[in-house]
Amino acid sequence: MSPASPPGVGAAAPPLALQDEHGQQVSLADYRGRKYVLLVFYPFAFSGICTEELGSVRDDLGRYQNDRVQVLAISCDPMFTLRAWAEREEFEFPLLSDFWPHGGAARAYGVFHDRGGFATRGTFLLDRDGVIRWTLVHEPGEARDLASCHQALADLG
Repeated sequence: MSPASPPGVGAAAPPLALQDEHGQQVSLADYRGRKYVLLVFYPFAFSGICTEELGSVRDDLGRYQNDRVQVLAISCDPMFTLRAWAEREEFEFPLLSDFWPHGGAARAYGVFHDRGGFATRGTFLLDRDGVIRWTLVHEPGEARDLASCHQALADLG
């Protein structure tokens, strides 16, 4: 794991600006004052647990992404890998590349696995002001509990 601890509930979310799978810059500032943001860090595109988790988000997208909430999925994979994966899996939410500087966003959120060179399974729900309202972090081989994510989203009111 990264030496930094993940920011906790009530903390300001670290700034974030990364390229999506199409090479377009996406920033948390794009959503400030407009939407909640669900950040979903994951280890690797095309891997089993990651495909299953993001497939669950895709299959029930309205629960995770709607007029109030935006999903941003983030890994250290290169943009072109993310594009191929998004096309194959038909993901309709941004896949952001934290490839260079390698793991910079994952490090800022305390979810970079130094020895492996990838993001662990960190999930952060940010409010419209960029404050962390809910978080959940799992190790790479441990699937995240999407039921707790559903509850955090339902608690938005």
